[in-house]
Parts: sequence; structure tokens; C-alpha cells
Amino acid sequence: MIAIYKPILRFCVRYRYIIVSASFGLILVTIPAFFMLGSEFMPPLDEGTIMLMPVTTPGISIEAAKNLTQVQDKILYSFPEVKSVFGKAGRAETSTDPAPLSMIETIVNLHPKSKWRPGMTKERLVKEMDKALSLAGVQNAFTMPIKARIDMLTTGIRTPIGIKVLGDNLFTINEIGKKLEKIIRDIPETRSVYAERELGGYFIDFTPDRQAIARYGLDVLDVMDIVETSIGGLDISTTIEGRERYKINIRYPRELRNDVEKLKRVLVPININPKEMPSGRFEHVPLGQLGEIKIKMDASMIKDEMGSLSGWIYVDPETKDIGGYVKKAKNIINANLSLPKGYFLKWTGQYEFLERMQKLMKTVIPLTLLIIFIILYFNFKGLAQTLIIMLSVPFAAIGGIWFMLILNYNTSVAVWVGMIALLGIAAQTASIMVTYLDKGFLNWSNQGKMNSKEDLIKMVVEYGSFRVRPLIMAVGLNIMGLIPILVSKGTGSDIAKRIAVPLWGGLLTLTFLTLLVIPAIYVIWRNIYLKRKLKKVLSDVNE
Repeated sequence: MIAIYKPILRFCVRYRYIIVSASFGLILVTIPAFFMLGSEFMPPLDEGTIMLMPVTTPGISIEAAKNLTQVQDKILYSFPEVKSVFGKAGRAETSTDPAPLSMIETIVNLHPKSKWRPGMTKERLVKEMDKALSLAGVQNAFTMPIKARIDMLTTGIRTPIGIKVLGDNLFTINEIGKKLEKIIRDIPETRSVYAERELGGYFIDFTPDRQAIARYGLDVLDVMDIVETSIGGLDISTTIEGRERYKINIRYPRELRNDVEKLKRVLVPININPKEMPSGRFEHVPLGQLGEIKIKMDASMIKDEMGSLSGWIYVDPETKDIGGYVKKAKNIINANLSLPKGYFLKWTGQYEFLERMQKLMKTVIPLTLLIIFIILYFNFKGLAQTLIIMLSVPFAAIGGIWFMLILNYNTSVAVWVGMIALLGIAAQTASIMVTYLDKGFLNWSNQGKMNSKEDLIKMVVEYGSFRVRPLIMAVGLNIMGLIPILVSKGTGSDIAKRIAVPLWGGLLTLTFLTLLVIPAIYVIWRNIYLKRKLKKVLSDVNE
């Protein structure tokens, strides 16, 4: 190994300016490649299960939601990769689950991948499912059960990207949401988009006529009690069936309250003595004579945030590059939508965490580099050696960035964990080479053998070759140790690969650049030192 390395190292240090220039050129070429990488908060952790969360317009009836769920379950079960399907519409009787009937949740359990069709991937399967589930009035959103729960608990948004329209008027928020839905639907890589219809709830309003109510000797409260008991129902008791409990509710049968005209005929008992009535027989009056009954559309759910009313838009992109998609969407929205005064947009979902992570990394990465620089400076007690070692950081990043670009990985928390680990390994590896070169320079200087550039080159080749074997062994051990992670396919491998790939690629380029470029830079620096030393000696002789 040393016999192979020595002539290569000798060539690099003799043509050091070309080698160093080529290395810095490679760094410059890598900068555009870095900006070509996408960004996401965390890579998807494949849970082995798909969760479909379709949403339809508010006001859907229980029967319609039930039929829609059954149709979707039947379509999903027709895929050979699907093991079982379970759909749920509605919500539990708890205030912590505000899901309306218009939001359906369907769990799709999949067979092991060995039973899938040849060449089928999860991304392709989701696309086929989305196409098969293209039903009128339904917008699909695909996610995973655990991920969906975490997203909804943290941001309230069940899709990777969400937009919150904030303002002081629900009607205006509703109109802005519709416009955003239309704009985003035409953006490439948009699988689905749905703006919640803030005014899409159907209500029956009863406006009491106080004069008519007083004419019959009634109070408004008396009339409203009848409305509540006959239409809404009144719980009068509870039946116990073993461990089950059922409330007993009394109200008009459905056929007497299923349209406005029938509701107008609901009878309200009056308090006037029948003898005082013109015919002496009437004891009830129709509800329609005591006020106005009409169907009205209004807010089915009112949400507020940051002191303003809010409306939500759910965006499910096909791409994993969340940061790139949002950047493109923002530009298109800014060019095609003008918000009224007092209204603004807040991008949320996974993108909200991505923004926080990017902001944090702007502090963590420079701080890490600063700590490494300080440690190296106190260790070598020289600025030049410290700067030479710090050059290993961009050299190492070259391989990590290109490998990520080739594998189509986005930057994420997992990737930055791998990058930060790579910084420490790069500094450690380069410091080994610089330490031995410094030791060789000091020994030759003390022995009076360091008198010219040729002496410097011989020293670098000799002492540099001493470290090739331990460097190759140390870095090679890390490279070989990461291979099982790179080829793994089990649960969690998606995240582990994002940590390992920048490390693996960075270690490859770091090895070659440390063995070849660091010695060349060292020769350039020490050659300048020798020239200054020689110049000083000649100056002393002349004096």
C-alpha cells in the first residue's frame, strides 16, 4: 500500500498548485449541487400501513357518509397488495375528537412486499389508489396512522402541508380559501388540495315572532322548549344492558321532522283557557304561526388562532421535497392572489417544523464548526494548521452532497445528524495527517535537513506515507460498517439511510482528499515559511 501511495503523493506535492486548484474547483461545482437538493423535516418512516383520509363537503348525511365509506373500502380492497381495509366516518363522543362526518379515516393494511406485484412500490401503489378513488366531491389525502396522529396533535393539519388563512371575517376567509384551492390545484406535483368550506354547514333557524307568541299567552322559552324536545330530542332516562348503556331519547319521528313544511306543523300547547278561544276547542298552535323557520348555511365549525378567525387548506403533494414545493407555491400564490388588508397566510404542517429546523441549523452548524476550530487551535497552537484541517470539512461535504443528489435524498433532520457527525470525523482524520507532517518538519529542521523545497517534498512524502495504512484502516472501518445500513430494507431503514449516506459519501472523498490534497496544501504553506526563513538569513548575512 505504501509503495503504491508514495509515487501518487510525490506527484501531488510536485504539482500541488494544480491539485489544490482542482480540489477547490470541485468544491465550487458542488455548491450548485447542494442547492439542487430538496428539503423535508423528517424522511418518511414506512409504517407498513396506509391511512386514507378523504374529505368531502360539509353537510353530508350519515347514510351518504356510510355509503361513501363502503364504496371506498371496496375499491381499496380490490388491489392485490391490500390485506384488509377498515373505514370510519364520524367521531367518538368526546370533545377531543372534533372530526365531522365529512372527514373519513380508512386504515389500509398491506401484504408483505413479497406478495406484491412485480415492480410495485409504495409510491406507485398510492398513485394507483388515488386514481381509482377519484370520486366526485371527494378529495383524497394519503398518510400513515402514527404520522397522521402526530401531525394532527402538533399542528392540526393531517396532510404534509397546510395553509391557515387568518382574518376577522369567515365569509372573506372562505372566499380566499376557494381561490387558493383553485391556484394550488394547478401547481405541478399536487396530488390533492382541499379548502375547508367555513360556511358549508346546514342549519335550521327558528326566529320567534314575539307578538304572535304573546298573543297565545306563551313565553319565548316555552316555544324553544318545544323546539328542543320535539326536534332535537330530550334524554329522559338511561337503559342498562349488561355493561352497555343507552340513553332513552324522546322526540318526533323522522317522518314528521324531515323537512321545513313538516316542522312548521309541530304543535305547541298554549296556556289560554279553551273557553276564551273563538271556537272554544283549540289547545295547540302550529310552530309555523309562532315564528319563521328556514334553512341557512353558516359555519359548521369556527376555528381561531393568534387572535384571529382561521380557515384551513389541506395540501397533499406527490413530491417529498416539501421545502421546494412550498417555495414554488408561494411564488405562484403571490403572483396570482392579493389578500385584503388584515388577512394573511400561515404555512403549517410538516413545513412548519421544516422552517424551525432550518432556522436551528443556521445556528448549530456554525457553532459546531466554531467549537471544532477552537479545539484544534488550542491543540496545534497555530492558525495555519487549524485552517488546513478545517479545509477537510468542505472536502468531506463534497461526497455527502453528491451521493445524496444521486440517490434523490432531501436534506432533513436525519441528514444533518449525519453531516454533523461527518464534521467531527473529517477534522479528526485530517488532524492525524497534519500532526505527522508537523512532526516530520520539526525533526528535519532540528537535524538541519530542512533547507530547500526539495527537502520539504521528501519529508512530506516520507512522513505522509507513514500514515496511509492507519488512515485507510480507520476510515475503511467506518465505510464498511455503514454498508449494512445502506442496503437495509426493514422498518426504520429510511431514516437510518439518511444518516448513513452523507457519512459514507463524505468518508470516501475525505479519504482521497486527506491523503492527497492536505499534503499538497501543507507543502505550499511550509514552502512560504522556508522562503521567508531563507530571506531572513540572507538579510542577516548581508548586514
